[in-house]
Amino acid sequence: MKSTKMTRNLIFFLAGVLSLMWLYPFILIFINSIKTKGEIFSNTLFWPENLTTENYPAAFEDLDYVKSFLNSFVITAVSVVLIVFFTSIAAYALSRNKRKSSSIIYFLCALTMLIPFHSIMIPLVELFGEVNMLNRTGLIFMNLGFSTSLSVFLFYGALRSIPQSLDEAAILDGASPFQIFRYIIFPLLKPTTVTVIILNTIKIWNDYLLPSLVINKDGMHTIPLQMFYFFGQYTRQWHLALAGLVLAILPIIILYMFLQKYIIKGITEGATK
Repeated sequence: MKSTKMTRNLIFFLAGVLSLMWLYPFILIFINSIKTKGEIFSNTLFWPENLTTENYPAAFEDLDYVKSFLNSFVITAVSVVLIVFFTSIAAYALSRNKRKSSSIIYFLCALTMLIPFHSIMIPLVELFGEVNMLNRTGLIFMNLGFSTSLSVFLFYGALRSIPQSLDEAAILDGASPFQIFRYIIFPLLKPTTVTVIILNTIKIWNDYLLPSLVINKDGMHTIPLQMFYFFGQYTRQWHLALAGLVLAILPIIILYMFLQKYIIKGITEGATK
């Protein structure tokens, strides 16, 4: 009994240390975002002696926050909706089709997760440039392509836990394949769907490299692209950059807090079935 209590306390202690290590970078960003530019370099690790909130209005204005937020939001939201729609249907078709070709397509799809983005980055951008797709629409298509493998993998694993007898009963009642998926199967995939939404939203919202190659034009900048202007050739405006970082990650943290209870369940279903 005493040994069990000690083990539990040790687990709580290690969990607390790990949580602090995970939160520490975010705490550091916040406390330095409310310091003056000079104090960031003289007192980086501790609470500010002269607290200021002036960095936030300045960062909000320099980021052109409303426009860059809308650009990020439109690209992220449309990409994620398309990813969920197409990958869930593709995974459903692959999981219910028992032909050998379906298994081959699924494993090829999962195999593409091993291909690093940087190895196809330049040819992909050149290809989209030749068909005049270096714009937000092209970026959304690229996001759909890069996120397909992981999303299909998660949906496919979750679908294998849903009995096929549900499909057969619906067919006897006269339902079409799309009606079966829309009204019976898709609602059962809620935890996996939320996981796919969270993982892809974080990835697309924070992405800098791909948008910098595709939509690096005035009026089309996302928040990560706009953050670049805090770092000039001769100056580094860390006080504004850190305030901008807080403004940039705030929507993702709010979304994560609302949906995080589904993430572990969704990943477990997708990875172990």
